[in-house]
Amino acid sequence: MAWVVLFVAGLFEVGWAVGLKYTEGFTKLWPTVWTVASIVISMGLLGLALKHLPVGTAYAVWTGIGTLGTAILGIYLFGEPATALRLLCIGLITVGILGLRFVPS
Repeated sequence: MAWVVLFVAGLFEVGWAVGLKYTEGFTKLWPTVWTVASIVISMGLLGLALKHLPVGTAYAVWTGIGTLGTAILGIYLFGEPATALRLLCIGLITVGILGLRFVPS
């Protein structure tokens, strides 16, 4: 169950990272509210997952999910480049996340 909580925490990290773009420097109310709420939920869920997972593993997976999701949404929503090298690096992050999940800690 801790891994599910950690995964959801990572999704909320993606939410606040992408949300920052929409706040336009925290000048737009509802994107700012969503972003702040996502930060609080993401951190809270990370804290819950840390009750059962090693901090190094959980933090690396949490940031990895955030990085992966934010990079993919950056490509999809904001037209950021999707070069072969960039996609390869995104793939390597995915392998790292899966490795940390399935390698005994």
